[in-house]
Amino acid sequence: MGRTLEDKKKIVEDLKATLSQAESAFVIDYKGLSVAQIGDLRNRLRETDAVCKISKNTLMKRAIDGQEQWQALESLLTGTSAVLLTKEDIGSAVKAYKKFQKDTKKTELLGGVLEGKLLGQQDAEALADLPTKDELYARIAIGINAVATKIALGIKEVPASIGRGIKAYAEKDEE
Repeated sequence: MGRTLEDKKKIVEDLKATLSQAESAFVIDYKGLSVAQIGDLRNRLRETDAVCKISKNTLMKRAIDGQEQWQALESLLTGTSAVLLTKEDIGSAVKAYKKFQKDTKKTELLGGVLEGKLLGQQDAEALADLPTKDELYARIAIGINAVATKIALGIKEVPASIGRGIKAYAEKDEE
C-alpha cells in the first residue's frame, strides 16, 4: 500500500518543522545499512541533539522549496540519501557520525549545508575536527582560571616586595 497524498503532506510539514529548528544539514548515502544500524546512528545522533531523517528525495526537496538557506541541499539529494540535521553542536554531531561510519564502513558523507552555503565532503568532514561546545567551555574556563591565578599572584607579590624593600632598607641602616 502506497502513501496517500495526505501522508506525504504530513511528512513534508514534519520535515519543514525539523528544518526550521536546524542550523546545519549533512547528507549521507545510507545504502547497505540495516534497520538496526540506522537505529544505532539515530541513537548516537540523539545524544548530540541531532536527528537523522530518511525520506524520499522528492519529499525533502518539497520541504526545502522556498527556504533559501536550504536550497543548496537539493544538489546533494540523489540516490539513497539521509539527512542529518544538527542544532547547536555541529562538531559533536559530525564526530558521532564519523565514529558510526568508522564502525560500520557502509555509509558515505556526500556533503552538507551550513548557513546556506554548500559544503563539500572534505569541508563537512573537517567540522569533526573542531572542538565540541563542552571542550570550548573547558578551554575558556582554563583561560579564565589562569588569568585569575596570575592576578592573585601579582596582587600577593606587591605587599611581599614592599616588605622585602623595607626589610632591606632597615638592614642597611643597621650597618
